[in-house]
Amino acid sequence: MRIVIAGGHGQIALRLERLLAARGDEVAGIIRKAEQADDLREAGAEPVVLDLESASVDEVADRLRGADAAVFAAGAGPGSGSARKETVDKAAAVLFADAAVKAGVRRLVVVSSMGADPRHEGDEIFDVYLRAKGEADAYVRGLNALDWTILRPGQLTDDAGTGLVRLEARTGRGPIPRDDVAAVLAELVDTAATAGLTLELISGPAPVSVAVKSVAGN
Repeated sequence: MRIVIAGGHGQIALRLERLLAARGDEVAGIIRKAEQADDLREAGAEPVVLDLESASVDEVADRLRGADAAVFAAGAGPGSGSARKETVDKAAAVLFADAAVKAGVRRLVVVSSMGADPRHEGDEIFDVYLRAKGEADAYVRGLNALDWTILRPGQLTDDAGTGLVRLEARTGRGPIPRDDVAAVLAELVDTAATAGLTLELISGPAPVSVAVKSVAGN
């Protein structure tokens, strides 16, 4: 498969790129800064320099054309203000989805956040973030031209992955190593039977492949 990842230099994305490249997939990561390119190459991914905050749908579609699947793993990051939650976590996600439609890439996996809700109230930066992610998720769900899956991890940690997770429509809150998020994404990308599902993810009792198979087609 050829898989294009938005936010290619993110902590989850770099882990995902290593996993996909190791299993023989062709991987490209969209990055904003050219100086991040070497990190992607080391992970086995082709760097694609493009700023999703200023790019057009056509420009993004050009980078997506020919891909078998796309993953949106971009984020403004914890140090950013409210404005970039809107331009990255919402607008860039919408742009990427529209570009996937235009490029004819049906399979889209979106990394969202537990608690994402377009009706979330509050004015703190995290409130804006959850609302922006929720609005982006709602937009993606409305695109019939995509076989989308939305993944909402719990509290992200840098602990070593265990390969054991809980993946359900509702899991309740809990931690999840970034290693395990990447492993679940790698499995979701080529499990088309999870299309149309919004899934929460925390650490749990099931091996990743078992957890994904158990929700597929539900």
